[in-house]
Amino acid sequence: MTWPREGAAGGPAAGPATAVPVAGGAAVPGWSVGLDVGGTKTLGVLVAPDGASGPGLRLPTPRGPDAVAATAAEAVRRLTGDAGLVPADLAGVGIGLPGIVDHAAGRVEHAVNLGITGGVPLAADVSAALGGVPVVLENDLNVAALGAAHLLPGPGTDLAFLALGTGLAAGLVLDGRLRRGAGGAAGEIGHLVHVPGGRPCPCGQRGCLEQYASGGALAAAWPGPGDRPAPVALFEAAAAGDPSALAVRAGFADAVAAAVRLLLLTTDVAHVVIGGGVSELGDPLLAVVRAELDRSARDSAFLAAMQMAGRVSLAPRGVPVGAVGAALAGRKES
Repeated sequence: MTWPREGAAGGPAAGPATAVPVAGGAAVPGWSVGLDVGGTKTLGVLVAPDGASGPGLRLPTPRGPDAVAATAAEAVRRLTGDAGLVPADLAGVGIGLPGIVDHAAGRVEHAVNLGITGGVPLAADVSAALGGVPVVLENDLNVAALGAAHLLPGPGTDLAFLALGTGLAAGLVLDGRLRRGAGGAAGEIGHLVHVPGGRPCPCGQRGCLEQYASGGALAAAWPGPGDRPAPVALFEAAAAGDPSALAVRAGFADAVAAAVRLLLLTTDVAHVVIGGGVSELGDPLLAVVRAELDRSARDSAFLAAMQMAGRVSLAPRGVPVGAVGAALAGRKES
């Protein structure tokens, strides 16, 4: 699968607006801004009525609810001002962020990396700072799934976004709409047991999938030399033939492939898009995951018929996928 490419690897898109298809093939009227608020950086993008995304913006993320709201409002003002607009011209603003997000109420809590613990009405706070512009809050994985579906070269109406970060979880777009779940926990596959009685997990269980298929798992299993991220150091050592690295990489590929199989067997989505920090490994990561999926299908005609390896791709590098998805959520395209 070939993705449209925007911007340079490792940063948000820059330069003139680039037309991208809207999930389902229909544009939604109105300009919107999307913000992907992470623990260290806030990425923003302005999306035009025809689905084109313009130059991106990156700001450091402060800690604390008031500072997070102020930074979000400042990002919106800068993005609109650079395009000759004002916030009042927007159909809406979408904000994707970690933590427990109550989409309907516009509240977030337990976003500890942002310095947010108790419930905070962040949507209302940002809206007030922007003079009443509608603001929508979403979980960061949900907006990443929306953004990936939007950026697929063709209708991306059924997709799972598998995030390999410190932990492991997925965002789901089914029939063109987000699947949040009854309690907002749809896609929390990282806490399904992969190895009974295995490694302890902060959730209280043992052997959870995210203890084997995440950046945090790789850092624990292969600390590396310290001057490069653990995933990079591991894959370099494995490529050089280090037996220990090869064993750790094989176990990691097995766990990621298990996550992919789980998503495909439970949702039968057309695409599983791998994102998160570990996805920056690029093609070497995709190759070992696809190889493991093919290996597991050799003895099963059923799995072979599902052609799982061909349904897996990497999130496009250099594109603020979460911010694009947040912009779609901001104009109610979710």
